[in-house]
Amino acid sequence: MKVWIPHPAGVELLGRVPAGVTVQPWTDPANPPGDPAGVRFWVPPFLAGVDTTAMLDRLPDLAVVQLLSAGADAWTGRVPAGVTLCDARGVHDAGTAEWVVTAILAQLRGFPELARAQARREWAYDRVAPTDELTGKRVLIVGAGSIGAAVRARLAPFDVTFTLVARTARPAEEVHAVTELPRLLPEADVVVLLVPLTDATRGLVDAAFLAAMPDGALLVNAARGPVADTAALVAELTSGRLRAALDVTDPEPLPADHPLWELPNVLLTPHVAGSVRGLLPRAYRLVGEQVRRFVAGSPLVNTVVDGY
Repeated sequence: MKVWIPHPAGVELLGRVPAGVTVQPWTDPANPPGDPAGVRFWVPPFLAGVDTTAMLDRLPDLAVVQLLSAGADAWTGRVPAGVTLCDARGVHDAGTAEWVVTAILAQLRGFPELARAQARREWAYDRVAPTDELTGKRVLIVGAGSIGAAVRARLAPFDVTFTLVARTARPAEEVHAVTELPRLLPEADVVVLLVPLTDATRGLVDAAFLAAMPDGALLVNAARGPVADTAALVAELTSGRLRAALDVTDPEPLPADHPLWELPNVLLTPHVAGSVRGLLPRAYRLVGEQVRRFVAGSPLVNTVVDGY
């Protein structure tokens, strides 16, 4: 049985593989590392787009696609029948949660403006002080999965209060349903988006969603760009009523002439929340476990159903 992976370093990182398993790096899409016959387990490149799914046609014996990303939106509905799609849930919890905390603190404490002042060699105390603060804020986390839990754990020491929202309510865990957002949004100082991109979440953050947020609130998108309606987002942010920290945009990459670049109340990063040095060791630990499960005939973890 063959396993194809996108990183040469992954051969060592995934650990011991069962007898009869050959692991080969497939780093150049135009040049497979060998005969694709017998490739049963494929790990596409991290953050591979829809165009990469065309490679599925070149793997006639494929049984498992194991993603290195937590989101599976580029692959849902495109994997052939009989092939199991798995995401990397859990791998990105720490990195993404760190980005969310950093982005919230940076925006509330005025770091983007201070960085611009530094570039001008300007001591900007009188213009930015006093800054806002995280202490005492009401944080609404939209997406109560493993990353949401990691964000909550890291924000808890800042003396904030939490409201969690998921696709369906989980009363025992004090998690609200997404249908309750119109009631919950007016009470949130910070709204963190961590939902997967599905038909149900595409455009979730529309004009009505944004209008329900209170003046001065901060929207943090660490999910996917299309979760927010870009036109509605630009309109609301241009008014200056809200602030935003965005690791993802729609379109992506963001064109150089896009208005989001120039808005002073927007912090933009280029989809880097999960791109940390610990990614590959954590990701290939999961890949190794999945390969061993597959060979043993055990159920795989993180199987994607209905886009999740």
